[in-house]
Amino acid sequence: MSNATSIPSGASAAVLKPSEPMPDFAVSVEGPDFEKDVSLQKLLESYKRIGFQANSLGKAIDIVNHMRKWRLSDEPIAADESEEFLSSEVRANTKCNVFLGYTSNLISSGLREIILYLVKHKHVSAIVTTAGGIEEDFIKCLGKTYLADYNLDGADLRKRGMNRIGNLIVPNDNYCKFEDWLTPILDAMLAEQKETGQVWTPSSFIRRLGKEINNEESVYYWAYKNDIPVFCPALTDGSLGDMIYFHSFKNPGLVVDIVQDIRNLNELSRKSRKAGMIILGGGVCKHQIANAMLIRNGADYSVYINTGQEFDGSDSGARPDEAVSWGKIRAGSESVKVFADATLVFPLVVAATFAQPDTQG
Repeated sequence: MSNATSIPSGASAAVLKPSEPMPDFAVSVEGPDFEKDVSLQKLLESYKRIGFQANSLGKAIDIVNHMRKWRLSDEPIAADESEEFLSSEVRANTKCNVFLGYTSNLISSGLREIILYLVKHKHVSAIVTTAGGIEEDFIKCLGKTYLADYNLDGADLRKRGMNRIGNLIVPNDNYCKFEDWLTPILDAMLAEQKETGQVWTPSSFIRRLGKEINNEESVYYWAYKNDIPVFCPALTDGSLGDMIYFHSFKNPGLVVDIVQDIRNLNELSRKSRKAGMIILGGGVCKHQIANAMLIRNGADYSVYINTGQEFDGSDSGARPDEAVSWGKIRAGSESVKVFADATLVFPLVVAATFAQPDTQG
């Protein structure tokens, strides 16, 4: 008969199971200490030890800073190095090519100004986005987008000519202004195509619009000025497609060739000595960049920020390790997915990285 005052041995063993010693490299959990002065940079540095998605955000910041700081001069000269890259000066000036992807809603949001900053200051080498990610930038130069509410009645908004994007509102008049601005440009582009015999690509189409808008508030004005290519495989999937559709009746014949652009994007990836992906959201912009990375056997640095889940098998929700299996991210390279709304966390990433002085020039 057991002693009523003694702890049952089975229960004791289950509850008080001894632990193995932690390895020397283990990092303890610790949050920021607001008893001290905590700058924004110190706060963001502390994210790496908070845990959960804060930990992922801290890792994303580190990876972006590694993209930023890498130079070919960091690497030893290979025995088969091409003559082009033997010069110490050339090696010191050869940087990681950063491929930035984002969904259209992020241009509708205030992230547009952050993306503009990155493009204006040449922090990215190429952009991939959707049709809405193009047109909403130009539309914002013609009329404002407003804060609203997720719960507004759709039928009532339709009667009033108001288009809802989450908790944002775009008056439909803005799209009418966009058609008025775009139609004569399409006419001129068609005339040039007929005269020269050279068809347009999505990237040359967007470059032309960036030139025509001539407005420093436009992301694609700065892409045009800084010769940063903008790829949009789904150029017709939005208001741009509506306008091209209308134009095909009024003045038919405009040709936009996606084949040349896939060659241009893939070659930019293939020729990159180091390549990094920063992808906000999912869908076309995410996979088109990742697929271009396959041409070079994977990206060297990868940061995904989105809310997608992988249980439905979608590429949008896939974690970086799935891309490793396809050769789109290099095995052993630096990668992270931050499960978060990009409007919440991407401003913090930029504040801790691209907005800081580049000590390497």
